Amino acid sequence: MWLWTGVDHFKPGILEWVVGDRSAETFQPLWERVKQWNCYFYVTDGWKVYPNFIPEGDQIISKTYMTRVEGENTRLRHYLARLQRKTLCYSKSVEMLKYSISLLIHYFKFQDIPIPYRGEVRSCSATKGDRFI
Repeated sequence: MWLWTGVDHFKPGILEWVVGDRSAETFQPLWERVKQWNCYFYVTDGWKVYPNFIPEGDQIISKTYMTRVEGENTRLRHYLARLQRKTLCYSKSVEMLKYSISLLIHYFKFQDIPIPYRGEVRSCSATKGDRFI
């Protein structure tokens, strides 16, 4: 199982993501969304599928510039045990993994968790000083 993430250097958080294997078929839906950003260049880790999508000359392969992506991935692994390496917590369901990632990214962005309540969606947001028991 592989988590592909797309970040923008000038915007906080993970903006796009997809879960699957490391194939071109998995990367394509992510690329369709990311290419709409109309970036001058794309920083990657040099994985072999990128040249099939990213125009020649628009890809920069650099570990130095990947620190932003790696930082976001580290933050995901910190808060979701199912993404950590060498752990007993793992996802038996790809669907539940996607829900967990989606909920965490939503929380990072809005500091709020949508809670369904009898057909409605309410939110539960913590403010400074709130305590939960």
